[in-house]
Amino acid sequence: MDPAAEESGASVSARPDAPLDAAADATVLVSGDGLVIGWTRAAEALLGYPAAEMAGTSAGRLLALPCDPDRVAAVARRCRAGNAWSGSVPVRRRDGRPVEVELRVSAAFGVDGRECFLLSARDQRRRWTADPAFLDRFVTRSPVGMAVLDPELRYVWMNDTLERLGGVPRDERLGRRLSELLPGILSETIEDLMRGVLASGEPVIDYEYLGWSNVDPQRRRAYSTSFFPLIGADHSFTGVCYTVLDITERWNARELLSLVNEAGTSIGGTLDVLRTAQELADFAVPRFADFVVVDLLESVLSTEGHGAWLSDAGPASVAPQMRRAGMRSVREGCPEAVARIGDRADFLPPPHDIRLLTVGEPVLLPVLDPSDARWLAEEPERADSIRRFGLHSLIAVPMRARDTVLGLATFVRSLNPVSFLPDDVLLAREIVARAALCVDNARRYTREHTAAVTLQHSLLPHPLTGGTALEVASAYLPADPSGGVGGDWFDVIPLSGARVGLVIGDVVGHGITAAATMGRLRTAVQTLADMELPPDELLAHLDDLVLRLSEERTHDDRAGRDTSSSSFLGATCLYAVYDPVTRRCTMARAGHPPPVVVGPDGRVHFPELPAGPPLGLGGMAFEAHEIELAENSLVGLYTDGLVEGDHDMERGMARLGELLAEPNPNLDTLCSAAVRQMVPVPQPDDIALLLARTHTLGADRVVSWDVPVDPAAVSDLRGRATRRVEEWGLGDLAMTTELIVSELVTNAIRYAEPPIRLRLLLDARLTCEVVDSSSTAPRLRHARSTDEGGRGLFLVAQLSLRWGARHTPEGKVIWAEQALA
Repeated sequence: MDPAAEESGASVSARPDAPLDAAADATVLVSGDGLVIGWTRAAEALLGYPAAEMAGTSAGRLLALPCDPDRVAAVARRCRAGNAWSGSVPVRRRDGRPVEVELRVSAAFGVDGRECFLLSARDQRRRWTADPAFLDRFVTRSPVGMAVLDPELRYVWMNDTLERLGGVPRDERLGRRLSELLPGILSETIEDLMRGVLASGEPVIDYEYLGWSNVDPQRRRAYSTSFFPLIGADHSFTGVCYTVLDITERWNARELLSLVNEAGTSIGGTLDVLRTAQELADFAVPRFADFVVVDLLESVLSTEGHGAWLSDAGPASVAPQMRRAGMRSVREGCPEAVARIGDRADFLPPPHDIRLLTVGEPVLLPVLDPSDARWLAEEPERADSIRRFGLHSLIAVPMRARDTVLGLATFVRSLNPVSFLPDDVLLAREIVARAALCVDNARRYTREHTAAVTLQHSLLPHPLTGGTALEVASAYLPADPSGGVGGDWFDVIPLSGARVGLVIGDVVGHGITAAATMGRLRTAVQTLADMELPPDELLAHLDDLVLRLSEERTHDDRAGRDTSSSSFLGATCLYAVYDPVTRRCTMARAGHPPPVVVGPDGRVHFPELPAGPPLGLGGMAFEAHEIELAENSLVGLYTDGLVEGDHDMERGMARLGELLAEPNPNLDTLCSAAVRQMVPVPQPDDIALLLARTHTLGADRVVSWDVPVDPAAVSDLRGRATRRVEEWGLGDLAMTTELIVSELVTNAIRYAEPPIRLRLLLDARLTCEVVDSSSTAPRLRHARSTDEGGRGLFLVAQLSLRWGARHTPEGKVIWAEQALA
């Protein structure tokens, strides 16, 4: 070998531009006189010599070729001149085996004044080469379509795969442009992409699009195409190469997933059965079908009965009827439809029967033939519609959810020339399954909501009356259907002595359970109020009832009978008793907002009642608070939904006070206007407002006398009571009043403790009261025929409309009421 060539780097085996990778290569440090002074682990791994064995020895003994001093000297001169050298050199391993390595020698450098060279070597592995014939076969038969176009975008070469994908023969493509072969917007778009590649030199990778192929002109296919420029020897762009891959299956799978996800957000946005059915039809047109109808069973649309038809009910002697619940068409007005929304639509594609709904699979009719004898015989109107509007393909999917048959969804194509395929059935099944679940949720909710609203309205008092003591008005606004029926309730309870009880409450939760609990609490309050319990004691008894109901609910949860809601049952309540004689109002509340009071002068205040714990917590006492109300004062009891509209309860209460302070003689108008202005839009909670305007029972309608503890005084008191009743124009009640007064006063003198008083009150009824200092309650006896006494209270019960006793801090009151003629 010519030393000059070695020195100049012109040797075939020498590659001065080869990269030096000292991190991965075997590296050796050699002194200027050829001795090894550095040895790396990579060198030991390549040649097998440990560092201790090589240190200080000649590097020349590693060469597996005869000694060539001239060549070594030439390499040394090149490196001392500041240039590196590289080439292929055979070396010998420690085990004697030769190995061909790629050797690189660095430019000379000094270490501590000593000349050194850095040598790096790597094993020269045999590179794989392919002959041109192999590469030609590889490109031609590749599963990826390939083509080469000149700068004018004319085809100059294409492989067999592209010919099969496009369906255009090679001879027709070569020398022509894509826009000439397949004119249209898609071809122009692709050519614009290729022009951009030629102009910028930047490739376009994985451009996806939908197109048609002459191989299958009735089915649209998806393709992924990549474009890159071809560069000549002078670095100019000599053309464009592109690759094409049919990704129809991947595209369809992605579209299926996308449509299903979109269906999940587009269908079932409300808990309304009809709207959900229409959302299904709206979603499928035109993205999937040209005409869609959704027919649901009448039992699904009805709010009566169980509202369902189980899929395992077996063959029915009478097929359930269906009605059109939703439909949509690409044609305005759905002219293809034989039935309109709400009409009976018992359509099942021939030859299927009712078993299609219960156990059948989706039906695919790729081709509809209006001349088919079965269509003409069973569905003549629909056969005519098929002929008139060119309906050519159909999919019918039963709607079932939770083993419940709901109806049938039918998808039809007409303007879209592509018939439904089996893959389309999978999409239709998935969309209908999701829609069916939403319809069933809406059906179940509607049924429960209707039952709860019906129950709640039946439990709320309809004709409210406060007698002569109170003028009352109320307003009740159910919750927005999306929030569910709540447990708000109120009542006006007539009490003895012309007094009136006002109560309002709110049960925690929503739904039929809350409505049923509300009914039980309302009944309990009426019962406890009839027992003449003061407000604080009434709430204590009510708290015990709620605790007991919670325990029953917990037991039901553990028994698996009710797992739909929390076992905790709570409620808030406010109870007030107004006495028109004293104008005193006694109130107690259990976690409920305080009442609003508007005086006759328009001043608004909220009495500072002890809040008390909500019902159902137990272990804490309730406190009563008494206030005096001027005549024509307005008292408002409300639930929290009325004042929490902007999530600021204090602002809501202040706003309510302002509205109720507006002068309005009509209490009903004032009540409805206040609710309308406080809650202009539907709320997620029930709203109740109870207004009461106070009146006073004047002195001319109340009279009382002290009763001496002397049986002889009974006659005088009978006379006084009789005369007063006659003065009130109630002469027809004089005799019965005389008997009632005689029996009640006699019993008080005989059995009770003084002081004793007799009082007559005239309001909506005539009331006789006897007050004493004894806490012993009277008991109605059934005297035997031989008994001389024991018939007094029996006579009182027979002569009066109702009678009873109530306890006071000083003793008790025995009272009897008579109805006015």
